[in-house]
Amino acid sequence: MDEPADPEADRPPPRDDHAFLGHPRGLATLSGLEVWERFSFLGMQAILVLYFADTVANGGLGMDPGTAASVSAAYGTMVYLVSVAGGWLADRILGSYRAVLWGGILIACGHYAMAVPTATMTWVGLGLISAGTGLLKPNVATMVGKLYRTDDDRRDAGFALYYMAINIGAFAGPLVTGWLGEHQGWHWGFSAAAVGMTAGLIQYVLGRRHLAGRKHSAEYALAPDAMRRAVWRIVAGLLAFAALATLSALVGWLTMGRFVDLLTLVSVIAPIAYFVVMFRSPRVTREERGRLRPYVVLFLASVVFNFILFQAYSTMMLLASTNAESTILGFDFPSSWYASALGAFEVALAPVVAALWSRMGHRQPHASNKIAIGVILGGLSFLLMVIPTSGHSGDAYRMAAWWIVGSYLLLGLGDVLLETSGMSATSKLAPRAFGSQTMALWFLSLALANGIQAQVVKVYGQVSNPLYFGLNGAVAVAAGVVVMAMAPWLRRTMHPVH
Repeated sequence: MDEPADPEADRPPPRDDHAFLGHPRGLATLSGLEVWERFSFLGMQAILVLYFADTVANGGLGMDPGTAASVSAAYGTMVYLVSVAGGWLADRILGSYRAVLWGGILIACGHYAMAVPTATMTWVGLGLISAGTGLLKPNVATMVGKLYRTDDDRRDAGFALYYMAINIGAFAGPLVTGWLGEHQGWHWGFSAAAVGMTAGLIQYVLGRRHLAGRKHSAEYALAPDAMRRAVWRIVAGLLAFAALATLSALVGWLTMGRFVDLLTLVSVIAPIAYFVVMFRSPRVTREERGRLRPYVVLFLASVVFNFILFQAYSTMMLLASTNAESTILGFDFPSSWYASALGAFEVALAPVVAALWSRMGHRQPHASNKIAIGVILGGLSFLLMVIPTSGHSGDAYRMAAWWIVGSYLLLGLGDVLLETSGMSATSKLAPRAFGSQTMALWFLSLALANGIQAQVVKVYGQVSNPLYFGLNGAVAVAAGVVVMAMAPWLRRTMHPVH
């Protein structure tokens, strides 16, 4: 294993430990990166389903609403599936710092590609963004975890602040890309996302001295010969996959529908296989294996919640564009701005939650209860939509904007509770030899949520809206209640998580 020349090169200066709102200075650097990454990613995502569903004459791709939502969800599935490879590359070849850097570069290139107004460049751009996000997302969260000791009471509060930064980008992105996309053209919106990611990369490089885990080599690097073989196999595998996909598309086998179905299948198989590998690995101790069991429950809770959350950028966007008012107090706004309401609530709520957990210290609710409440709130956000969508004879009605805003308030609070606790618990429960990869496993729950969504949203528009939102919301509430009922076992088996 390679080591940095300077033994202290992997640690930030001691004075950094309380330099950012009582937290390590490196939290500001990583949070700043996530502001811009989420600005670009969610800014683009807020208009992606609308771009897919818009007519070709208006610069869209002309998909029907159900197909547009399904393809958008499939893209999300692909983004998070690649996070497994990103975690492995960080652990074994690149190291966390370089994995994040190269991931950001790929994301920026992808957004620049999408700025070119052709369908081909749209798909190229989405592929590059998927690869880059898979490198960046699991490893940024892992680097945040490395800033704190496992028993540091600031840890959950730090992740809450980090998540607040994420949602500053989630709030600002749709405001900019949404206005440009709906007033100047969809590809102008994609251009704004490209500029945002470039800004994030610049501040990340400038702030690298404040980061823990910035070794030149991976923490569990492969031996030189094994690394060379791995690199060649990766390159050969990517080329073979590209050739096979191209050939399948040319002969008519690989249609868009089949590609979506294939991604859903992979999203189901991948986490099962990954759990099996970690449970059986000789590098995982008996104590670490015991902590993986409750993690399976947290994983499934994340799947249920994020199945609801991700529809804020698919079915909820479609509903807002066709059946919600886009005027508040006489001000007209693009329907994609509804996505900013979710980010705004999370920006406002994250510091409140962080301050509450810091004030309560060891008296705060157990992580499993925070996650259960988050899942229940996600379900309630969909159940709320049953009220304004009921009692209409046709589809020409318009609901008040406050219904969708209220739904996003519930969803935003649930997201703050679940994601911060889930990411923090993941960094604590991760087996040492699978640090970045276990965080990638958390993102596989997001892939599975998107994979399921890619199938379920196909019926959107074919069944009544009250039935669609009511049934999905009720399932989520029931799942949250089950997790809460398992709290005694989870508290006992999740030590040292509290």
